[in-house]
Amino acid sequence: MSNALFRTKNVEQSIQDTEEPEHALKKSLTALDLTVFGVGVIIGTGIFVLTGTAAKNTAGPAVSLSFVVAGVVCALAALCYAEFASSVPVAGSAYTFSYASLGELPAWIIGWDLVLELALGTAVVAVGWSGYIHSLLDNAGWDLPAALSGRDGATGFGFDILAAALVLVLTAILVVGMKLSARVTSVVVAIKVAVVLVVIIAGAFFVKGGNYHPFIPKAQSAASAGNLKAPLIQLMFGWAPSDFGVMGIFTAASVVFFAFIGFDVVATAAEETRHPQRDVPRGILGSLIICTTLYVAVSIVVTGMQKYSALSIKAPLADAFKSTGHPWYAGLISFGAAVGLTTVCMILLLGQSRVFFAMSRDGLLPRFFSHTHPRFRTPYRSTILLGVIIAIVAGFTSLSELAELVNIGTLFAFIVVALSVIILRRTRPDLHRAFRTPWVPVVPILSVCASLWLMLNLPAETWIRFAIWMVIGFVVYFFYGRSHSRLGLREREAAAAGNAAQSPHGTAD
Repeated sequence: MSNALFRTKNVEQSIQDTEEPEHALKKSLTALDLTVFGVGVIIGTGIFVLTGTAAKNTAGPAVSLSFVVAGVVCALAALCYAEFASSVPVAGSAYTFSYASLGELPAWIIGWDLVLELALGTAVVAVGWSGYIHSLLDNAGWDLPAALSGRDGATGFGFDILAAALVLVLTAILVVGMKLSARVTSVVVAIKVAVVLVVIIAGAFFVKGGNYHPFIPKAQSAASAGNLKAPLIQLMFGWAPSDFGVMGIFTAASVVFFAFIGFDVVATAAEETRHPQRDVPRGILGSLIICTTLYVAVSIVVTGMQKYSALSIKAPLADAFKSTGHPWYAGLISFGAAVGLTTVCMILLLGQSRVFFAMSRDGLLPRFFSHTHPRFRTPYRSTILLGVIIAIVAGFTSLSELAELVNIGTLFAFIVVALSVIILRRTRPDLHRAFRTPWVPVVPILSVCASLWLMLNLPAETWIRFAIWMVIGFVVYFFYGRSHSRLGLREREAAAAGNAAQSPHGTAD
């Protein structure tokens, strides 16, 4: 049983499975498409919302350094992702990588983790997008009925029709094809990057040096030691990083980390890339460098425009311009935020469907969902299923408090990928690697340590929710996935054939 749980799917078999006509995806993406996808998914909630939250509650103007810390953690993971994506150009990202190195059960765990991460991430962003659209509609004097806006405080019931509609429309686009998705993303990314540059350039004229003092303030208060909302590291050691000024930068980094979620989605599109060995590493690293630069610049400008203690939690960029006497910028920024969140939602949904597709193709989930559309060559069944479920969740639920759960899932995936690089270097030194992570095992080990540190800075209740989801995953695997595993079926067929050959009546049979 132990061997069955940790059986690995070799790289050659993974690539061979992608060539089966009924499970084949269309290869249409370039390095530019992947970079645009990366920028499109990264620039969103973090730059438009979390800057104010992290600066006001923890880091002050030093939130710019928090973005650097989070960016470094992602960069370390990106180097590991790039090696795997160039060596194993198969849909599924960290799930596929871990199947090739750690075994079936670890692969299931990481796949189950990614399902949660990307589903909740999509729903959170859809709800955030709806909020910005409501703001624009309110400014124009148009109001949706409270029961259809998710804001019916009188009855406690409300369906956010805009959030649900966005998910369904994007689901349809993804079903039609990746090239259309890439074109839509390119246009939207160009718009939101232009808005971000306007914020940086225009905001620089309103920066006041006094707003940067103190640059690293001491936190006003810390959560009590027994509070599950306190960072896990506080419960473990009896202190909170937010008690100390410099350590507050790392606490804020665990919050703004959500702003970087999605760069790993680029790896899930490897199977649909024309030259994955060359283009996937370029797309991953290029998008991460661009977005980290923009994040740091925006956070410096915004905290210089308005005192960090006065920053808005919901719309820090827009309100910062209002404080300077230029409210018309607020409309422009709200428009850019709404446009930006559109691509974030679409690419998270893309990553979610590809992970689900890869798991179903391996038999760990029903293989019904692994068939591709006869015309569009997209995994339409898994895309439609997940799109409908996420639309319902986004419509009925406010998920802003679950952003930490998305973070812990992503960081856990980073740790698995980093460990997988070390293991596969030892078990498959002969494997062709178009891109090689430098300084192995130093870089992967640093990636593990950095990711674990940010995980420890997340609330204890987030760890509890994550553990519950993992327990559910173990139940699903042992009651369904293990017995339906395609790799396991091949092993049983091979064993049966071997037994038949050894039988004295084997030839006669």
